Amino acid sequence: MALASAGDIVLFRLPQTDQTVGKLRPALLVTALPTKYDDWLVCMVSSQIHQAIPNVDILIDTFDTDFASSGLKSTSIFRTTRLAIAAEHIFVGKLGTISQSRVEDARSRIASWITGK
Repeated sequence: MALASAGDIVLFRLPQTDQTVGKLRPALLVTALPTKYDDWLVCMVSSQIHQAIPNVDILIDTFDTDFASSGLKSTSIFRTTRLAIAAEHIFVGKLGTISQSRVEDARSRIASWITGK
C-alpha cells in the first residue's frame, strides 16, 4: 500500500495482547511516527460495539456522514485503547477513510486516556 494517510482504515493482522498473530482486521491510521521508517500508530476497529468504553472509544454509525467513505460494513467502534505500531508495508489494503475531525477526536481521546485527563 503506498501513500498511507492519517484517517485511512487499513487491513492488517493486529497482534493479540499475548503477541500471537491476530486475524486480518481493520485498523485506523492515527498518525505516522516521526522517524525515517514508514511506521504508523494504529488503533483497532471493531464491530463489537457492546465492548465500547464510554468517552474513550469512538462510535461510527452507518448514518454518520463519513461512514460511506470508511469502507466499513457495519456500525463499528474505534478502540482507542487497543493501539499498535505497524510498518506500512504490512498493510494488506485500504478499506477507506474517515473525516479529519474524527481522526482529531481519536488523537484527543488517546492523549486523554494516556495522561489520565
